[in-house]
Amino acid sequence: MPDTIEVPVLIVGGSLVGMSSAMLLGHYGVGSLVVEHHRGTAIHPRAAQITQRTMEIFRTVGVEQIVRRRSAEQFVQDGAIMGVESLAGKEIAYYIANLNEGIRDLSPCERVFISQSLLEPLLKQRAEELGADLRFATEMTSFEQDDTGVTAHIKHRDTGETATVRARYMIAADGAHSRVRDRLRIPMQGRGVFSNSITIYFRGDVGPLLRGRNLSVIYVINPILRGFFRIEIPFTSGFLAVIALGDPEHPNTDVSAGLTDQSCLDLLHAALGVDDIPVKIEDVMRWQSEANTAERFREGNIFLAGDSAHVMPPYGGFGGNTGVQDAQNLAWKLASVLQGKAAPELLDTYERERRPVGEFTVEQAYSRYVTRTAPYLASKGFQPVAHDMNVELGYCYDGQLHEHPNESKGRPGSRAPHLWLSEGCSTLDLLGRDYVLLAGPQWNGITDIQVHRITEPAFPAAYGITPSGAVLVRPDGFIAWRGEGAPPLV
Repeated sequence: MPDTIEVPVLIVGGSLVGMSSAMLLGHYGVGSLVVEHHRGTAIHPRAAQITQRTMEIFRTVGVEQIVRRRSAEQFVQDGAIMGVESLAGKEIAYYIANLNEGIRDLSPCERVFISQSLLEPLLKQRAEELGADLRFATEMTSFEQDDTGVTAHIKHRDTGETATVRARYMIAADGAHSRVRDRLRIPMQGRGVFSNSITIYFRGDVGPLLRGRNLSVIYVINPILRGFFRIEIPFTSGFLAVIALGDPEHPNTDVSAGLTDQSCLDLLHAALGVDDIPVKIEDVMRWQSEANTAERFREGNIFLAGDSAHVMPPYGGFGGNTGVQDAQNLAWKLASVLQGKAAPELLDTYERERRPVGEFTVEQAYSRYVTRTAPYLASKGFQPVAHDMNVELGYCYDGQLHEHPNESKGRPGSRAPHLWLSEGCSTLDLLGRDYVLLAGPQWNGITDIQVHRITEPAFPAAYGITPSGAVLVRPDGFIAWRGEGAPPLV
């Protein structure tokens, strides 16, 4: 490595959120350097559910269809999310009967399941195509910042080579135990840690236990354990996450204590509901269930994103998706400032917009955790469970925290609504790199901003305007202004 590397943005952490940050910065024309402690992309199938909003972001940078194809190779599409006493036993409840039922009209994209181990290499390839410099087996050993940027020191774990990095900005995407966040002394606030959980990765022919059911997530709720399954095509491998043991009213949440090979096998058999199917445990990962949000998302020239900014239980599948959405919100703003299109004050809006959304999403994941598998926590209070679409597509940036996307209708601060156009594309396909004006058929304003005049009859109502009105849409697809005539300068 050269002694000194100069780069616009240094990204610490090259997992899902760090990789997405690099990919999106490249999409907006900004180079980045990513340093990742691990020697490669994820090896375990984590963060499997990808929401419509995240798929829309992937669509913007040209990887949506690739992700969909790989998803179909790994999981049966449009599966259910349900609760059972065991995979072979009694069904308790269907939380979602079909992953995409009733929501296809909201977006040109669909929800999919794909493991992080398959997704990250796709993002890595696209990030490199867009100019990112990705360095695995490399750790940041120290950093300091001044008024004009960040100076960091990096070291290759295998060769011992060192270098100094000088960046204008730094993104900390280094996970729930973020060393950057700790160094900046930014505390976490929220529900704390409520389980020392485990994930058991296994192989075994469990297909017959599915009995023809198309199941995407299978919550297991019985007197021995609470947790959930994910099982991959051809139904001979998967994982079981276990978050509590014993009496549901007074559970043992220190699941990872005293584990043995036999106790893990016993848990797996209890969740399967049979013990006559040969299964092999390949690995066991320990992790903590928590629901916390960082007190602040920015310190000078350094920004927190993903799990370094908010950590939530894996109920609802919101965690990784929220991190990708952090990356999108931050990437276009960093690009605008670095390219001289906006004043540095634009970066103040990252925390102002993303922290309330992150905190809301953390609480929604916690509420699903409590209501689905941990009712003993209900006495401590929790938010009412909002509609999934309010969380996934309906988060807002203008003071109204969330609403169903069918209700926003182009209101400033909300995501631009999807509408199919006669050209076979979505209104969302007109967005994604710069500010764009979507105008009604009778609009007659003058502006230097790119204008798309929409003649579809349904467009004015979908966006809450008259035929002579227009909406100004930000690069991240959120409405900045709505009205008649020309928009204010941006």
